[in-house]
Amino acid sequence: MTNPAEKLFKAYQNNQPLEKGSLTLKSREHAYQVQNEVLALKEANGEQHQGYKISLTSQETQDLFKSDSPLYGQMTDVTFKQSLSLSDYNEPLVEVELVFLVDETVNGSDSKEEVMNKCRVAPGLEVPDGRYDDWFPKTTFYEVIADGAVNGALAWGEAEKYSYEQLADVEGVLYLDGKEVKRGHSSEVLGHPVNSVQWLAQALEANGEKLTAGRFVSSGTFVLPERLVAGTYTAKYTGLGDVTLVVKP
Repeated sequence: MTNPAEKLFKAYQNNQPLEKGSLTLKSREHAYQVQNEVLALKEANGEQHQGYKISLTSQETQDLFKSDSPLYGQMTDVTFKQSLSLSDYNEPLVEVELVFLVDETVNGSDSKEEVMNKCRVAPGLEVPDGRYDDWFPKTTFYEVIADGAVNGALAWGEAEKYSYEQLADVEGVLYLDGKEVKRGHSSEVLGHPVNSVQWLAQALEANGEKLTAGRFVSSGTFVLPERLVAGTYTAKYTGLGDVTLVVKP
């Protein structure tokens, strides 16, 4: 029988979603093992691991997936986009979130100020997409982990150094073709986005890994995701600038 990683990788390659519940995932640890195996298959196919996305960073999203903690997924170089086509994805969504660019290895023991000093931060737009049919919000916690935190694509704008205080209450507003879709605040991300990056560094260390220089981290959404449709999306962040993603049919 095809193992879970092979099933997910085939679904990813062919853009043919799996039936929910069709994977046998025994535990959180097993789900992360499957995620690592999928990443290895992507790397064998020429992709390069470049960053992470963090999911379930608000009480609302944790409740949706019956979780008491965030989770992370690994992303490759092909996920960075300035434009994309809906036809290349399964059931994509769009999220408003900040992207941390890691300039120096972040340790799990680092203080919030140390994490901020080691990273630049950019305005971002993330496109989650699951390899399951009718996946949001009906997939399970383990299915989301195994599928790399249902990562799809990521766009980000100009990155700068910011202080802890500058990110404490950033408002992010999402627009589609110039019309506001929704807005939210950075405090929705575990109280402050740096807490999300700090959590990731600790979670990676628990698995014998490190959050190293050169990686990016999509730190968690300010708002519940919206279905992605064709058009031009812009996210504007108070004091941090904006980012645009063009979505074609």
